[in-house]
Amino acid sequence: MEKMADKNANLKQLVITVIILLAFNFAGNYFFRRYDLTNDKRYTLSETTINTLQNLKDPIYIDVFLGGNDLPPEFKRLKDETRQILEEYKSRSQNIIYNFIDPLEDEENAEKYIQELYAMGFNPTNINSVKQGKKSLVQIFPWALANVGQKSVRVPLLVNNFGVSADENINKSVQLLEYAFTDAITKLTVDKKKNIAILKGNNEIADKYSADFLLSLKEYYNILDFNLDSLQNDRQKTLENLKRCDLAIIAKPTQPFDEKEKYVFDQYIMNGGKCLWLIDKVAIDLDSLRNETRSTLAYPQDLNLDDMFFKYGVRINYKLIQDLLSTPVSVQSPNGETAIDWLYSPIVKSEENHIINKNINLVKLEFANQIDTLKNKIKKTVLLKSSPQSKVVGTPVEIGLFQFMDKLNESEFNNTTGNQIIGVLLEGKFTSAYKNRVKPFTLKNNIDDGKSGKMIIIADGDIINYTYVNKKPLSGGIDQWTQQAYSNKEFLLNCVNYLLDENGLINIRGKNVELQFLDKKKVADNYTIAQFITVGLPILILALFGLLFTYIRKRQYSK
Repeated sequence: MEKMADKNANLKQLVITVIILLAFNFAGNYFFRRYDLTNDKRYTLSETTINTLQNLKDPIYIDVFLGGNDLPPEFKRLKDETRQILEEYKSRSQNIIYNFIDPLEDEENAEKYIQELYAMGFNPTNINSVKQGKKSLVQIFPWALANVGQKSVRVPLLVNNFGVSADENINKSVQLLEYAFTDAITKLTVDKKKNIAILKGNNEIADKYSADFLLSLKEYYNILDFNLDSLQNDRQKTLENLKRCDLAIIAKPTQPFDEKEKYVFDQYIMNGGKCLWLIDKVAIDLDSLRNETRSTLAYPQDLNLDDMFFKYGVRINYKLIQDLLSTPVSVQSPNGETAIDWLYSPIVKSEENHIINKNINLVKLEFANQIDTLKNKIKKTVLLKSSPQSKVVGTPVEIGLFQFMDKLNESEFNNTTGNQIIGVLLEGKFTSAYKNRVKPFTLKNNIDDGKSGKMIIIADGDIINYTYVNKKPLSGGIDQWTQQAYSNKEFLLNCVNYLLDENGLINIRGKNVELQFLDKKKVADNYTIAQFITVGLPILILALFGLLFTYIRKRQYSK
């Protein structure tokens, strides 16, 4: 009778437990909450991402090419973090549908699949793998593809920064996962676009050198060619047309601006217009070195902009920067193509002192000039500067292709000559360069003291020319000598986003995530202890628990 009562009590307890679980499960469908217990809140999405996901109208399909179980440890970590962030996206919107794919799973068709990925622009990362004592080179595709309807966007998952360890690159990659996916979704869903004017008419950089950047901008903004001379007889109308654009980009002009053109731009800035200036003040190009002497003269190039920039708070000097941290130049030799030192191609490592250059890899420049900042009420933030091992040279100066091959005195490149400013952000209420001066022409509503605005001035027009090195297209965006994919495009996109007050995406880019990695040296020094703690101790605890449980049961049922 007592056994029957115990049996009924156990059955009753089981039924109550099942009912409680079903009730919690049912309530969970209506009351959903996720908790991020990480110190860095890596799984807490930003407001920009949440708003983007909540506004989705159509399903977004995301294919991640990091499937499979045989990935190296660091890529398994990247895969797990990618899955975690996509699960968080899906929790915010049922329109996010993702799938992990292993391109090498089907061995018979793997090669065909890989060629298809190559054709789509997915460049692999080659990893040395050791299986059963045999070394092999494994191709890994750290990419995703986001699709909606007929539109698709590539999503890079891996950051490959110069001079840092694989663990640090994975850490950076994890930091940028939210940015990468939200940026892709934004590109797929953006409808209302702001206008960007690309200045024409002063012999700016050729379209083929800036095409990749402009095509990238086109995914977010309307791109319009704008010629200041299109309405020479109606400058008022020219200004009104320019004011319809939210930003103006002036990329490497080589012909001077006349006073009327400058005044149009000055009044555009006074009315709150934003500008991105990419300026060369020294006339020199690699093409000019392709002659019998392999040398040429670099000379000052007057664009008639000095008084404007001076009034706004900067001065671009007629000086070139030489930097020991630079990219080589390619020359033809009897043995084929050879790399030689070329200190006029500095590569700039970001100091991450502003959201614009946060998590930015190396930026490549060519014949960069030096900038001085001047005292006024404008806030100035240095975005780009040369390395401590750099110096400036005045112009005019003769430049030879092989001048750095012999007799290079590295002691001349030090902290007192280096850290030269190349790019600067200006923010505040600008004063007109024509205040208290005779105006080139009459405007209806002239402004001498401007509205709040901002502009970025970079003393290198070739910063936009990042798909070419030595006038040759990069293969897959990789420099064959440094094996680097430069971040010029990412930096310039951040500049544009910031100038147009679209800080959501670049704030996500600046997100800090700290992954905890094992200290490999300590693990090696304490391998036996670590092995016992991670493998032996859990088994020992389980065995002790089993013995204790068996002992208690014997005592209980022996009575």
